[in-house]
Amino acid sequence: MPSRATRKEADIPDAEAKAKKKAPAAKAGAAASKAAAKPAPKAKAAPVSAGELTEAMVRAMPEDDYMNDAQTAFFRARLLEMRQEVLSREVDAKERLHQREVFADPADRATAEEEHWLDLRLRERESLLLRKIDEALKRIADREYGYCEKTGDPIGIPRLLARPTATVCVDIKGQDERVEAQYRDR
Repeated sequence: MPSRATRKEADIPDAEAKAKKKAPAAKAGAAASKAAAKPAPKAKAAPVSAGELTEAMVRAMPEDDYMNDAQTAFFRARLLEMRQEVLSREVDAKERLHQREVFADPADRATAEEEHWLDLRLRERESLLLRKIDEALKRIADREYGYCEKTGDPIGIPRLLARPTATVCVDIKGQDERVEAQYRDR
């Protein structure tokens, strides 16, 4: 561990660098406050390709740009990535399901059967998700992606980022869940 003198000497260039950064920042802050008094003209952002588009950039886009070509390409890429992940998990589950082992201990056999049952359930859920992803990709191709199937209203970027396979807006989904809760077997 360096001595205090050595650490302080090492910190001197950092302190000088910080002081240099603060001086222009203070000038920039004063200039920024003057500029804030005058409204700046809004410049159109340069078009961004889907590969460069980030989640934060999609969230920051104005509502007028909802489901423009860049956003559609962003969600298409995200759905294709999800599809690849689902397919790889499905292949892994298939491999585990085809493994046959002989167990001498009944507890080991019970554990293996439980894991087999869980893999079957996982495979079923993954196939349902794969179907939803394919339907979402079809809606993108038909230029219907991002709009509620029941009302035609925009689903919204935050909901699509959380669940890219969403087909209805939050309000309709809430109504559907309340109805389902009322009529569900207890």
